[in-house]
Amino acid sequence: MDNSPTSLFDSYEHEFTQFIDTINDKLEEASADGEAEARLSTLRRTAMDLEEADEMLSQMQIELPSIPQSLRAPYQQRLGAAKSTLAGAKRRYKETEARVALLGGRARSAGSGFAVSSTNDGYDQSDRARLLAGTARLDEGTRRLEESQRIALETEQTGADILLNLRGQREQIEHARDTLGTAESHIDRASGTLKGMIRRGYTLFF
Repeated sequence: MDNSPTSLFDSYEHEFTQFIDTINDKLEEASADGEAEARLSTLRRTAMDLEEADEMLSQMQIELPSIPQSLRAPYQQRLGAAKSTLAGAKRRYKETEARVALLGGRARSAGSGFAVSSTNDGYDQSDRARLLAGTARLDEGTRRLEESQRIALETEQTGADILLNLRGQREQIEHARDTLGTAESHIDRASGTLKGMIRRGYTLFF
């Protein structure tokens, strides 16, 4: 078992990358020619994968502050790159979603030879509602990620302030200890001088 301070971050990043690869494949599949329902089904599965990728990114964000400061910089960059990758995947998803919904509606209208019936229109609305729900979940995941990032940064700043205060207290204690050592040295010298004076006085008078 890998107990290195970066092992969890690395594990979440690996899973994130796998989800992104799957998402890209599914977006390509949804963009290709095919039945509208099959493409919409692919998009629904893609939305779930995007949620999972969002969760992995949140876990990476949570793990970042636990990485030692000396190792953190490259992991901070990797986290930023992952955020950009996920944002790009979400944009592609929304673009593909809009295109598939539009083309699907046109295909049904053309196939019927007349205006889309109320039944087909309800079918379109149902598909659109599911896709919009998936998009809403993705937006909520993004909001949670931003909130967790804010909390992590605040926690890191609080930790830095505590360490700074502890460092200041340690310096005060060390200064007090040095002062005490100096005082003890002065007392020892004064005590030695006093003893010498007593001995000389004793010799003179006795």
